[in-house]
Amino acid sequence: MIHVLQNKTILLGVTGSIAAYKAAMLASQLTQAGARVDVVMTREATQFIGALTFEALTHRHVVTDVMAMMPDATIGHVVMAKRADAFLVAPVTAHTLAKLALGLADDAVSATALDTRAPLILAPAMESGMWEHPATQANVATLVARGAILVEPGTGHLASGLSGKGRMADVDDILDTLRATLGRHGDLANRKIVITAGGTQEAIDPVRVIANHSSGKMGFALATAARDRGARVTLIAGVTALRVPCGVAHVRATSAREMHDAVLTHIADADALVMAAAVADFRPAQSAEQKIKKGAAEAFTLELVRNPDILREVANRPPTTDRRPLFVVGFAAETQDLLANARAKLVAKNLDLIVANPVPASFGSDVEQATLLARDGAVNALAPLSKADLAEKILDYVATQFAVDTDSNR
Repeated sequence: MIHVLQNKTILLGVTGSIAAYKAAMLASQLTQAGARVDVVMTREATQFIGALTFEALTHRHVVTDVMAMMPDATIGHVVMAKRADAFLVAPVTAHTLAKLALGLADDAVSATALDTRAPLILAPAMESGMWEHPATQANVATLVARGAILVEPGTGHLASGLSGKGRMADVDDILDTLRATLGRHGDLANRKIVITAGGTQEAIDPVRVIANHSSGKMGFALATAARDRGARVTLIAGVTALRVPCGVAHVRATSAREMHDAVLTHIADADALVMAAAVADFRPAQSAEQKIKKGAAEAFTLELVRNPDILREVANRPPTTDRRPLFVVGFAAETQDLLANARAKLVAKNLDLIVANPVPASFGSDVEQATLLARDGAVNALAPLSKADLAEKILDYVATQFAVDTDSNR
């Protein structure tokens, strides 16, 4: 389940494009995420994919005609328009864009769009010449000016066999945009949260590094969840192969010193810092300019020096000066004496919350066993959770503390 989608009614409009098959993927993923999915289709869309496909995926009635009635004899497009939390049209053709811009209502999709007051999200799909035409661009500009949210088409292979801009955006990007739209008035709205993720690498020479096993999954889950709750998120990521969530500002920081500089820059106007990155404690005293040859040596000694302690430096700034965020959250990844080591780190680094988790079990896993230790002594030992669910638990604490701070300043 995805928290921001649970129990939401998502209206999915499907128009006549070969990309309509991707709409079935959207319907499936939204349903699995806990949303109720209503589908409206144009007649042309049904030539590419059948209504039965969507009914099988969503277990809900599909409307394919502007005059269609629901099983209870209510007007289909009117009922769906009124109960929607968001209206996603994917794919939306050039023809439908024009109709929406003009306010026409001669099919199930355009009529529903005219009647609903839910946020409108558009994922265009068409040939590049059609997309680039001034008429299409003018229609898009009109719709965006009215408040529609555009998921830009991508560049690549098109149905004609040509290559160019016009293919519908990836399903993950469309879902990200929908999630961010639904969550924009969430409990972290108008807050800036800086999150670090992934492991750092410290260069020995141009081809070798000191690294760790961190995948970055926890930090990326936090960034996604914070975005879903309305926060402005800056994700400072070390080395990771993960996809950056849409709607999240991304800063690459390969080494510990790069991450240190990025964090100090971006916390200047931040409300919270969550340090989920696995930052290297040490780096080579000297990084060779050329690849080190092994030669005949049987051993090699590498001198290491300490990296800056980012968390200690940030957290020990007074909250009212030097731009310390209101709340600072750290992680304690330990192989032994988990809670004792976590408590010591909580105190030494002046944190508001620390997330204690055993390693290496959590590295690369989608499931996390964690205990939350707060500044006030509260301890919350959590059952094993997905990293997405753990992210929500951590942000629940942050949101609660923001609420307390707001109340105390009234």
